[in-house]
Amino acid sequence: MYSDKTENKGRRLIWPLLAALILAVILLSVFRHPKTELEDSGAAAIREAVQRSALQCYVVEGVYPPNLQYLEDNYGLQVNTEDYYVSYEAFASNLPPTVKVVNRTE
Repeated sequence: MYSDKTENKGRRLIWPLLAALILAVILLSVFRHPKTELEDSGAAAIREAVQRSALQCYVVEGVYPPNLQYLEDNYGLQVNTEDYYVSYEAFASNLPPTVKVVNRTE
C-alpha cells in the first residue's frame, strides 16, 4: 500500500506550531494583566498615603492641609509624580480633601 510521507510531515508540524501559538497567546495575556493590576494598586496606595497624611495633619494641627506641597514639606510625604498625576483639592480647612490619582500611561 502506498502512503504519501510528505503529507504526514505537514500534519506533524502543524500541531506543535499550533500548540506553541496558543501557549504564546496565553502567556502574553497572563503577563499583561498583572502589570495593569500593579498600576492600579500603585495609584490606590498613593491615594491612601495622601489621605492618611492629610488626616494626620488634621489631627495634629486641627485643619486639613491647603495643598499637596504642604504635606510633602511638613509631613514627609513622597509622591511619584513621574508615573502618576495626583489631584489634591481642598474645599475647606475642616473638610477632607478630594484626592485623585491617575496613571500617566493611560
